Amino acid sequence: MTIEVISDLHKKYVRGTEKRAIVQVVQAFLCNLTVSVASGIFCPCNKVYISTRVIKHVYDKRPAEEFDFLMSNGYLIVKYPDSVYMNKNNKRGSYLFVKKIESSKYACSIEIIKKDNTAQCEVATLFRTNEDYLRNYELLWEWKGGNLHRSTFDSGLTQPSNTPQ
Repeated sequence: MTIEVISDLHKKYVRGTEKRAIVQVVQAFLCNLTVSVASGIFCPCNKVYISTRVIKHVYDKRPAEEFDFLMSNGYLIVKYPDSVYMNKNNKRGSYLFVKKIESSKYACSIEIIKKDNTAQCEVATLFRTNEDYLRNYELLWEWKGGNLHRSTFDSGLTQPSNTPQ
């Protein structure tokens, strides 16, 4: 269902627009974070949204084939990441979710937005990445062979179960 919603937003508001054109901002639900990821990074929200603004940004910046792949698989990067990093201060978004799909690594920057005194997670951007790019990022959470890794937050906290929820 998520793929259809993103496809509909793309068709209705983004496809065929000029580069850097302003589009109507419409937001749609992308997915929920798993309990393991949300608790592992102490995220204040678990629902993640994507907007036409982000779809337009990726549409303008990425080749068509990569854009299609990111729009079809973006929810996998967010819902089932292999690792989550703290995003750098000069970058948009609080967290960088990373997932290896096929033979490439893909990243999704998630921004925490305050709306009416509640936190909301929103996709800031999606892109293909590599190990060199991630080298200087702080690892917060990692899924490795069924064993969770919480590098920054390992101070005596109990580990969540090994099964993603």
